[in-house]
Formats: sequence, structure tokens, C-alpha cells
Amino acid sequence: MEVRSAVVPAAGLGTRFLPASKSVPKELMPIGDRPALQHVIDEAVAAGFDHIVVVSNVAKPAVEHYLTPDPRLVADLRERGRDDTADRLEAMGRDWTVDIVFQERPLGLGHAVGCASEVVRGDAFAVMLPDEIMGAHTLLARMTAVCRESGGGVVGLLRVPADEVSAYGVIEPEGPLSDGVVAVRGLVEKPAPEEAPSDLIVIGRYVLTVDVFDRIRTLTPGSGGELQLTDALREQAANGPIHGVLCEVERWDTGNPVGFAVAAVDLGLRDPVVGPALAAHLDSLR
Repeated sequence: MEVRSAVVPAAGLGTRFLPASKSVPKELMPIGDRPALQHVIDEAVAAGFDHIVVVSNVAKPAVEHYLTPDPRLVADLRERGRDDTADRLEAMGRDWTVDIVFQERPLGLGHAVGCASEVVRGDAFAVMLPDEIMGAHTLLARMTAVCRESGGGVVGLLRVPADEVSAYGVIEPEGPLSDGVVAVRGLVEKPAPEEAPSDLIVIGRYVLTVDVFDRIRTLTPGSGGELQLTDALREQAANGPIHGVLCEVERWDTGNPVGFAVAAVDLGLRDPVVGPALAAHLDSLR
């Protein structure tokens, strides 16, 4: 099974980050030494993906600009002796390629993923929500391996306290986890704690077979006219194999300003250039 493309839905307007997100897309705000979008791309490339599909919005031209090669800037950096930065900028087109597609209206995650159907390459593809930053690429690599082995879709999972399940999509497992992997019988969106089929929530990493696009096309719009990816996955689970892989790497939820700030500090501390100075500053505040 060929799995090459990683779809990154990035069409949202980042209203929780206004007024900053009015001019700077949230996906381009720096977390440590890189914007959130680059963290996700680097994770995908490290996991073996060589084709990135960004689902953007025409109101966010900075995303397209960021993903456009700039040979003049690269040459200038090399003249200044900043070869490491130049190498990172040149990676696009050398280590991975990119397509940008546009979601004209905010019609749900399922719709955003469906916008990528014409450019996805291979038999399966990843979906990576840029609001979630992972500390390693190993979860995505494991999910890809499970997809190849099973021939079906795979969702990333996280175990949460029972009183938190009502905020998430929750899986109904076929049985217990085995080496971090479980077959999925069904999915329930935001169940009441007493009605939740498990304490395993779906997080923002998916590896899906391309037939999910057919299921997205036939979805009935829900609240606000949105097409939900969970509904398409529920149909897949009823008709073929879907597995979940438990997340065992660090994960930061950057979809709100507090989570974003925490991720920026945590990852900034790990940066060899700014980390020591940032640590010294934090120590001085104690």
C-alpha cells in the first residue's frame, strides 16, 4: 500500500487568536524556532511522507507565500554563512513537495479533507491537524505501518479521564489494547461521560484509505451545514477495518492561547540557541 501524502487542514481563521491572526495565520505563529505548520510538516517528512497537501483559505495568502520556494533568500542566507537555515528552506522540492488547495467556506473537517481528494497521491494518506504538535514522528510512523498491515484506516488515540470524554470523539473498541493498537468498532462524538464507550479519544492524527473520499461525498451535512470526518470514519468502521494507535509521545494542544504558550515555552527550552537564555529567565522568575 502506497502512503505518500499528508493533508494538513489549515483553512480556519484562528478566531481565538484575534487580533494577531487577522494578519498572521495561526499556523505561521512561531512555536520554538519554527511555525506550527513547519512542525507538522517536519513530523510528516520524518515519518516517511514526501507530499504535503495544505488545505488553506484565500484569506490567508501568507500560508501560500510561506510554502513558495525563494531562491534569492536562500542565496542570501548562504552568503551570510547561514547554511543550516538555507538547507531547511531548500528542503521543499528536494525532500518533499507541496500542493495547496482551498476550502472556500468553513464546512467542517470532513469537507476540508475532501478538498484534497484531487491531489492526494497513493492508496492512503495522513491527516494532520496543525493545532496538535507532537514531540516525535513515531506515532505517525506506527499508524502508517498499521494501515499498511491492516489495509484500513487508523486513528491516533489518547486516554483521558472519564469526566473529559464529552469534549471529544470517543472510540468504541473491539477489545483491549494490544501493544498499543486496538480495532475500532465505532465512534461516538462528544458522548456524556456515563454513555461513553471508552476513555480513548481520537486526536488530530489519522491515516486513511482513499475510499474515505467517497464516504465524505455522500455525507449528510450536520449542524451549520458542516461535514464531519467522524461521520465518514463511523461508516468506514461499519464496513471495514479501522484501528486506533495509542499516542505515547509528547503532545501539545495549541488550539488555544494557553496551550500555544505552553508549547512555545516547552519547545523553546529545547532549542540549543535560545533554550539556555530562556531557562535562565524562567529561573529568575521563581
